[in-house]
Amino acid sequence: MFMSCHPGTTSRVMVATSASTSSSQKCVVFADRRRQKFSSIGERKRRIRCLSVRGGHCDVDDGYVGGSAVRHPKSVTVKLGESSIKIETQKVGAQANGAVVCTEGETVLYSTVCAARELSADGGWVPLTVNYTERFSAAGKFSGGFKKRDGTLKEGETLKSRIVDRPIRPLIPKGFGYETQILEWVLSYDNERTTDALAICAASAALAVSDVPMKTPVMGCRVGYIDGKFVANPTKSEMEQSRLDLVMAGTKEAVLMIEGFGDFLTTEEMISGIACGQEEIARAAKEIEAWAKEVGKEKMGGDMLIQTPEGIDEKVQALVAEDLKEAMLIPIKKVRGKAIGELRQKAVDALKKDENGENGFDFAQVVQACGRIESAALREAIRTNGRRQDGRKLTHIRPIVAECGVLPRTHGSALFTRGETQCYSVATLGGKSDGQRVDDALEDADDKRFMLHYFFPPSSVGECGRVGGANRREIGHGNLAERALLPIIPNDDDFPFTIKIESTVTESNGSSSMATVCGGCLALQDAGVPIKRKVAGVAMGLILGDEKHPEAIVLTDILGSEDALGDMDFKCAGDSDGFTAFQMDIKVEGITLDVMRNALEEARLGIVHVLGEMEKSNPAPRGTMGANAPQISKMSVNPKFIGKVIGKGGETIKGIIERTGVSSIDVDDAGNVTITGPGGCDIDGAREVIEGICLEPEVGKIYRNCEVKKILEFGCFVEIFPGVDGLCHISELEVGRVANVVDVIKEGEKMDVKLLEINGRGQMKLSRREVLLEEDPELAGDDNQERGRRPAQEQGGRSGGRGGRSGGRGRGPRRDSGGFDMDDN
Repeated sequence: MFMSCHPGTTSRVMVATSASTSSSQKCVVFADRRRQKFSSIGERKRRIRCLSVRGGHCDVDDGYVGGSAVRHPKSVTVKLGESSIKIETQKVGAQANGAVVCTEGETVLYSTVCAARELSADGGWVPLTVNYTERFSAAGKFSGGFKKRDGTLKEGETLKSRIVDRPIRPLIPKGFGYETQILEWVLSYDNERTTDALAICAASAALAVSDVPMKTPVMGCRVGYIDGKFVANPTKSEMEQSRLDLVMAGTKEAVLMIEGFGDFLTTEEMISGIACGQEEIARAAKEIEAWAKEVGKEKMGGDMLIQTPEGIDEKVQALVAEDLKEAMLIPIKKVRGKAIGELRQKAVDALKKDENGENGFDFAQVVQACGRIESAALREAIRTNGRRQDGRKLTHIRPIVAECGVLPRTHGSALFTRGETQCYSVATLGGKSDGQRVDDALEDADDKRFMLHYFFPPSSVGECGRVGGANRREIGHGNLAERALLPIIPNDDDFPFTIKIESTVTESNGSSSMATVCGGCLALQDAGVPIKRKVAGVAMGLILGDEKHPEAIVLTDILGSEDALGDMDFKCAGDSDGFTAFQMDIKVEGITLDVMRNALEEARLGIVHVLGEMEKSNPAPRGTMGANAPQISKMSVNPKFIGKVIGKGGETIKGIIERTGVSSIDVDDAGNVTITGPGGCDIDGAREVIEGICLEPEVGKIYRNCEVKKILEFGCFVEIFPGVDGLCHISELEVGRVANVVDVIKEGEKMDVKLLEINGRGQMKLSRREVLLEEDPELAGDDNQERGRRPAQEQGGRSGGRGGRSGGRGRGPRRDSGGFDMDDN
């Protein structure tokens, strides 16, 4: 018997079954229903409606006054070139100071801006951090590494974080001392356009709608040079044909940042490209500014900005101004730094607050006041005297000394010194397997066969500091130098080596990245790399005009102090005909194209001078590969032999490597084989082995100097190709009768053999006897006489009957052949 009570009712159902009942009366149901609890039909309907919605008892009522899940987004669409970008706010990330979602095609980028509530800086610098992240899921991919969780910052993300930071930082007032963080995530990627320019636009838009102070919106744009025309915001497929890869940022009025790489573009071509991008940027920046005024928050200001204390400049002026002006003109960096440090400390001691913390100024306030005096002194000296701290005129380049081959065991090396900036550059050559694997979230990149690593230890500026993995500055400077040298690297067919340059800065007083370009070019030549052209680099500076001197002044080969206190850092690399790389950062609100054109032309003249000094290198670059350099041999094999070359579990390749001393053998799916080995290895021997493996034996051909690999009672195995051998039966060793194999040949000795046949199983039958007969036909008579004296059984004829050694058909392989059935065709 089974009894059940149905929940939600008072009905009780009883079911009884009995084996004795008929099939039509197996179940008897008794039901006793009670009266319904609901007093009215309306109340019953209300109860049913409530129960029909699961969790309905959790719905909020009129007393809820918290945040709403219903958002009312505000958006604007701007055009950059042929592409449209939709920027939306007030839907996602409402708790950030500012948040936007930018959509371009099917690429979606989410950007937020947050400012801390507590003051963390002294007003002398902007406490801004930018972190850009690419999610593998945005492209529907998994990471290729062991860790599948996103979050570890990759080199490409660091470079894009820097490219967002550089144009935005000058637009946040220095007096804003609250830590500010810009975070960006690529959430969807359509593989149409790269995301660095879009990241600039998204970060600027998030700032524009936030309450964080910003002077004016900035927009980013990529520019290509395709078939003689400049294209704003091109697609990736269009960029494959472009001679220029320029990412730039600017406001509605001027250019703020450019970073580009080209195929030896002229000054006018570069200026035209920048003008093309700026036209698109200015229009979009105006639209963003108008939209932000409509939907954005009120900006922080007034008492939120750190103000310069009243009277501090006058007091510092009276104490140390004249001495600081003289110290700023000391030509040697270390001496100048010590003198300035002592004067700053003098001012700090004289103006510090008393024991009660009153009647004085903070340390940072006094140092900032000294910095304003130093900047004014530097600018005034340049404008008035036309001379700089080290006595140079505006266009002069510091003395240059270059030496090559300074590190004997390296493949190529150079020591490049320009004034007080110096670096060791080392070129290392390797094989295909030494290339840098790229695990990129958005792009399917090939392994890098050329890379440059830039090291900037704290000792290069006479300081103590952190040493470890590459920081953002090292990654950025290394990428700039790498892209500057990339156009002169020979292609893989002409020079099938992986190339790595390491640049270790040993002294720094301005533009160590451009010194890296010069030293790297020399190291490549010293390593014997057949570079396409020689290139060099130089850094340009700018001093904007004032009321007395309205014209902007361009400086060639700037010092560290001219970079820090000036208005521009413009790095250029190339040769007399054009530029391969350029990077400009503006510390003011922008410069005009005319100023940029002047800077580029002066940079070109400076590069020509530096190239001339590099030609005077002593010792000069070796120009050929040294004894310690690796060797590479490339060949192609029929793809059907790839498995044979590799062997089971790679055993064939491992055997070749062990036997010849090469370091690696790489085989691709098309049958292209690259053999790499250190100096002194038998790379030709490895090539011969692979060629032998891929040779197809020819019946009737004589193979000379073949090694006997194994001796058996009935014959010997002879290797006609590396790894390919066949059986030479005892009867085929000599013209006459042979009693023992070792009477004719021993293991390890060599002999000539002729391939008589290849059976259906690929087994080869070889003969030394046939070779001897071809070389001396007269031996044939002796052979016939010898065979005539043999018993019938030894001649292998059919007279042996059932007990003979005829090896008749259907009786399996002959015992005296060691299991090799030579009659099986």
